[in-house]
Amino acid sequence: MNTTKHPDQTLCEDDAKNILKQYGIPVVSEIRVSNCEQAVSAALNLGFPVVVKGVGSKFAHKSEVGLVHIAISDTDSLNKAVAAITATGGKDLEGILVQSMISGKRELVAGMFRDPQYGPVIMFGLGGIFTEALHDVSFRLAPLTDWDMEEMMNEISAKAMFGNFRGEKAIDKNQIKAVLSGLSNLAINDPSIKEIDINPLIATADGKLVAVDALIIKGESTISLNTRPHVDKLQLAALFYPKTVAFVGASGSFGKWGHMLLTNALSGNFKGKIYLVNPKGGQILGKPVYSSINDIKDDIDLAVVTLPAHMIMELIPQLKAKNTKGILLITSGFAETGEEGIKLEREVVAKAVECGIIILGPNTMGICNPHNDFACSAAHSHPLPGSTALICQSGNMGTQLLAFAEQQGIGIRAFSGSGNEAMVTIEDYMELFEVDEKTRSVVLYIESVKDGRRFFESARRVSEKKPVIVLSGGRTAIGGKAAASHTGALASNAKVTASAFRQAGIIEVGQSMELLDLSAVFSSMPLPRGNRVAIMTLGGGWGVVTADLCSEYNLEVPILSPEIIETLNPLLPAYWSHANPVDIVGEGNPDIPKIAIEELLKWDGCDAVIHLGIHGKRIFVEKMVASIIKVDPAHSKESLDPLNTMLMAYENDYVSHVIKLTEKYNKPVLGVSLLTDHKSKTLYREEGCKYNGIFFPSPERAVKALSGMCRYSRWLNCQLPLANCPPS
Repeated sequence: MNTTKHPDQTLCEDDAKNILKQYGIPVVSEIRVSNCEQAVSAALNLGFPVVVKGVGSKFAHKSEVGLVHIAISDTDSLNKAVAAITATGGKDLEGILVQSMISGKRELVAGMFRDPQYGPVIMFGLGGIFTEALHDVSFRLAPLTDWDMEEMMNEISAKAMFGNFRGEKAIDKNQIKAVLSGLSNLAINDPSIKEIDINPLIATADGKLVAVDALIIKGESTISLNTRPHVDKLQLAALFYPKTVAFVGASGSFGKWGHMLLTNALSGNFKGKIYLVNPKGGQILGKPVYSSINDIKDDIDLAVVTLPAHMIMELIPQLKAKNTKGILLITSGFAETGEEGIKLEREVVAKAVECGIIILGPNTMGICNPHNDFACSAAHSHPLPGSTALICQSGNMGTQLLAFAEQQGIGIRAFSGSGNEAMVTIEDYMELFEVDEKTRSVVLYIESVKDGRRFFESARRVSEKKPVIVLSGGRTAIGGKAAASHTGALASNAKVTASAFRQAGIIEVGQSMELLDLSAVFSSMPLPRGNRVAIMTLGGGWGVVTADLCSEYNLEVPILSPEIIETLNPLLPAYWSHANPVDIVGEGNPDIPKIAIEELLKWDGCDAVIHLGIHGKRIFVEKMVASIIKVDPAHSKESLDPLNTMLMAYENDYVSHVIKLTEKYNKPVLGVSLLTDHKSKTLYREEGCKYNGIFFPSPERAVKALSGMCRYSRWLNCQLPLANCPPS
């Protein structure tokens, strides 16, 4: 078999432009010549001034080697330029281009390259000499939709240049789209093209675009195709609902995995049968221990394996004999350790596939399913059953998030630490949660994907039904190195990945806590119809900070309507803010916050409400009461305790009121607590209500969560015709 890799081929500039022209991309008028006489004839035909270039397949960067002469305005200068190019180009010179001189104050860049993970990627941005210096560019995966192209233009920091600029007309947006769609179609139709570079793409004074330079490179694809078979979704789902579980490598020693996972499962009220397997036999935790899987009479749905890596191969046929559906392979020592580990991991997977067994992991911290009371992870946390599916490529990250979910009352659909993903990949999980009716949001911590294009396509399908929230590790050079050493995988280009996320409707976050903050709001509230926010605050400073945060996160704080001002005037002192944010200035009447927040929710001018400082006020008073009891003999604990009880009752009543208003007006309402303590939670439930109450400990977390909701709502709406899109 011939495995020789053929070298890449760089097309001559005019050949590249001829291809681009066929796909509707506007290119400069030019004529190829071979001598001075032909050059003069071409220049007279095009009209002076002209640009003269030497071309050849070996000249990728012509300007740097003196093969480009611009602003040639007469025949004498033209002859000198041709002579100089001929001398410089030498035997590699294939021809000379004479081009019309195109002038414009704005230079753009557009292009295409094939990412090893995601395939063809389209690039657009600020061009000319600023491309490398400013990196003001945007990316999307081909094929492009009209919405994708609009978003690419919108993401350019210098997009103000696209409008009327220094006496020149606005750039024709339809021409920008023609360039981008042409590149997209070319990338799809001709897989032999590895790279396209149009730089500069000049905008003329009348707003028209012209490609004056172009590069096309052809060659063999470097796309890394994942040929592994997709895991059967029904079989994968069954692993989260096992009826019989064998802990292979069960241990009675505190701190060992065989003890940690077993005690977690037993303490979680799991209703299925649990078998313990250890060659030593005997008893562990008062339960009999089998010396071999073969000694168990029943079939085994799921085997939780903590044996050393070298013992796994001989275990798989034994599990096949027990009709085992899956192995939760906790064991490390596989691909994350290097070449030998990679080889062993592949052999184990091949054997498992042969036996019809699914492997979760290896090198995983486990799984849990609160809907089945099945907790089998390193995190001894038992969150409430809920609708948030949580998959983490870092087990430690997953256990932290599970513990936080339990503490804050956030319900979990299912959790898996995906480990090395030797068989079950993040893409398999995505396709499972796409069809799972109990899943309302998907939360991922990922450091790499096995099949970028499959992940992108599955994520876009899931996003059309339910939000996908992602924290991506390895976004920086240092983080990427850490990710590779941790998982044995290489992260794809961070900018391409982030662009693919946005294109697929994924809400990407920058901090781990934001994952569950967003899962809480998505599982508890209606989506906002737009990005207009009304703010109610118990104190002016917090309102100002929140308004500033809204501006930073693309949320609009609209001017308060005269009708609301008129309604609130009789309730509040004359010096209240009379504006959005609505400062209710700490008035003692407990009905004022309830009235004010409902007035804001009634208002057609807002799509969501953030309220600050009402919830958690009891903690402030509790601390004050404790101080009074300590130093003032005129007041006893018995005399002041009723005040604490009353405030707790009011706070519960206020939370209930907010939840009912959320349902009544079908708008998201996000709270910020004045203070928090061990009784405080993020999520509060109300019997009989479809929505929940959400309270964050800071304005920053509330605003970020609402911004994520708005981004997702806008993406969802804009999969319809663009005219239906709410404002950015």
